[in-house]
Amino acid sequence: MAVALGLSASPVSAARPASDDIAAYLDRALEGTGVPGLAAVVTYQDEIVHASGHGVDADGQAITEHTPMRVASLSKSFTAAAVLTLVDDGRIALDTPVVEYLPEFRMADDRARRITVRQVLNQTSGLSDTGVDVVAAERATSLADYVAALHDGSLASDPGTRWEYCNANYEVAARLVEVVGGQPFGDYLREHVFTPLGMSRSTVNADEVKPGHNSLFGLWLARPELDRNRYGGGAGGVVTTAHDLGRWLIAQNGLGPAVVTPESLAVMHRPVGEAEYGMGWGLQRIGDRDLLVHSGNLFTYTAVQAVDPASGWGFAVLLNSAGLHDDAYDVLVGLVELSGGRTPEIPGGGRQGAELALGLLAFAATGLGVLGVMRSRRWARRRAGTAWWRTLPRWAALGVPIVLLVAYPELASVLMNGRTVTWAQVTYFALPLTVTLAAAALAATATVVARVIAVRSVESTR
Repeated sequence: MAVALGLSASPVSAARPASDDIAAYLDRALEGTGVPGLAAVVTYQDEIVHASGHGVDADGQAITEHTPMRVASLSKSFTAAAVLTLVDDGRIALDTPVVEYLPEFRMADDRARRITVRQVLNQTSGLSDTGVDVVAAERATSLADYVAALHDGSLASDPGTRWEYCNANYEVAARLVEVVGGQPFGDYLREHVFTPLGMSRSTVNADEVKPGHNSLFGLWLARPELDRNRYGGGAGGVVTTAHDLGRWLIAQNGLGPAVVTPESLAVMHRPVGEAEYGMGWGLQRIGDRDLLVHSGNLFTYTAVQAVDPASGWGFAVLLNSAGLHDDAYDVLVGLVELSGGRTPEIPGGGRQGAELALGLLAFAATGLGVLGVMRSRRWARRRAGTAWWRTLPRWAALGVPIVLLVAYPELASVLMNGRTVTWAQVTYFALPLTVTLAAAALAATATVVARVIAVRSVESTR
């Protein structure tokens, strides 16, 4: 029986799409997006309507519905479920401060002692990437080390007053599961979440996962993940398959085997505040339907899941690639349309268009750089004897791409609401943008150097 969540009623198609129709759509989606491989699952009520894989992995092997894939932040919903099993057992109370169960959770900010378990799961704890040393925390090799790395941090707001997405919340939650549950987080997930649901190929051990991919102007490069979850963390460490996710989606619709009580499932799904975020799920409108959705983005893998408890539909899409455009979400939108009896548009073009534009800019910048070097002596002769301040605007214009490249990680951090961005990270899914900025900066630098040499040469001959 589906749990009533107070979401608006969602239409259920009179004629459920056939598995072959879904497979045909996914084949076209693979071609349209140009991604190396994808896996997807669609569920309805207590059935897996369709689960399949398309394309290939990094070794050229066919992707199937049983291919293990990293699902990034979809992990948060599993972590929330693990915490709620302990709530159902009476071993955790949601409105009790975390520190009462996890004495090792200490921060320089005394307000952290007031953070409750509920606030961690709802992302209203006050934890923020701007207040903790994310780089140091992500060097951790265990959840205990991660929590210890937060000790110098501060909160961005009083607990319970503002929503802000921060992975640290779910690493703290995973450590809470370890301490209260009395076993490693991965073992607890396997015993209390994966196994009861029949998710036999799910784990937090990424050792068996093939490298994912990044695109460089349409050329897919197989690359090992820039792994920030060496210990299989609660914010993004889950590895699963499309078929296993089907079991999970059915359970999230309140059907089939259950790992939490209906009351806890309702709490997990209930949107909080303006962000409309529950516990590992956010309320989002797709087409004419209000769905519970969560996306996941690593540096070489992308995923998204959605459930509609009002009708019993569930959807998940997993890609073994990451790029400047979220193709996984576009594919999922098409699956939602299919479930409503509509013919979806074939996704694709977003990433290709962005990369084409960037490629043209990189080519143009390189060409201008070559011309700038070749014409530097002519430029110097024309401006011989001109006051330096008259040529300043031209020098300043050349400095723009150089400054943009130097400040690139910091600018990216601002665009990502203060989340820490490193040089290593911008060489992954943002690779086309990084190469374009580097080409423009190199062209500008070469032109500046050539002009300085030319000016000195002209002046010495006068």
